[in-house]
Amino acid sequence: MDGTKRAAIKPGMKVKVVQKQDQRSGKLTEGTVASLLTNSATHPHGIKVKLTDGVVGRVKEIHTPE
Repeated sequence: MDGTKRAAIKPGMKVKVVQKQDQRSGKLTEGTVASLLTNSATHPHGIKVKLTDGVVGRVKEIHTPE
């Protein structure tokens, strides 16, 4: 599941984000959402979130438990 829709992302969810400095390489960082920083309902590059460890990035993948 991608992270372009704000309604799909809630605090406490496990996600993979791309940080600003990693956009060219596409390196993903995994973590738990602490807060949502994007106010619009959708964003083509992913909703910007802050993770519990302080990392800020755009959601590329939402972890769905199997």
